[in-house]
Amino acid sequence: MFPYLPQQSGYNKRLRAALPMVKKVIRMLAADTDFWCDNHWIVDSTPVECGRSRPTVKRSEIAGWAGYGYCASHSRFFWGLRLHLVCTPTGMLILWALANPKLDEREVLQAMLDVEEDLIAGRPGLLLIADKGFASKEFENDLAMRGIELLRPSFKREKKRKGEPLLKSVRQLIESVNDTLKGQLDLEQHGGRAFEGVAVRVAQRVLAMAAAIWRNHKTGAPVMRSLVAFDH
Repeated sequence: MFPYLPQQSGYNKRLRAALPMVKKVIRMLAADTDFWCDNHWIVDSTPVECGRSRPTVKRSEIAGWAGYGYCASHSRFFWGLRLHLVCTPTGMLILWALANPKLDEREVLQAMLDVEEDLIAGRPGLLLIADKGFASKEFENDLAMRGIELLRPSFKREKKRKGEPLLKSVRQLIESVNDTLKGQLDLEQHGGRAFEGVAVRVAQRVLAMAAAIWRNHKTGAPVMRSLVAFDH
């Protein structure tokens, strides 16, 4: 009926080739909203499972890039990648990256900031909100040199930090972003098997959420991250 539609293999090939374009469109949508100028960023990461059985792990093309990590929310280990997110309080994604789950979250974030030096330079007074996993004097000094202030929960023997009472409600925002990606956009059912395949399928989910927030912002919707209009 539709002779010019590509078959599955042809579609997958085109999809993988479209990864740079997908990433570019995500950035364009984010920059076309008022949220792009927000100087409050929330950082977190979430597991992206790529296989469960031992044979799958052994023959997978992403072995070496993927690895074993621990998922605290499910209290179990997983094999795959970790999606690192930097977003505004509305959920608009500013930066994102996929990395081996064994890598330190602080190292991954530093690498993301290194790549986006120009983006950071144009944002004075940037506040980065994170959890206790980002606690490190060396890391905080590195952020300070970039002009970024870190807000995280204090440890029991530490002095309470300024703005800490608001952290619980703010942290719920990033958790709800993860829930949207997994619950409504099926992040965990990405179906990728190769390096480019996993990357572009994760990028598809990020693009879908960015597009929803962009559309809701432009139409004056009361909830920016609502996907109800797209569920039919």
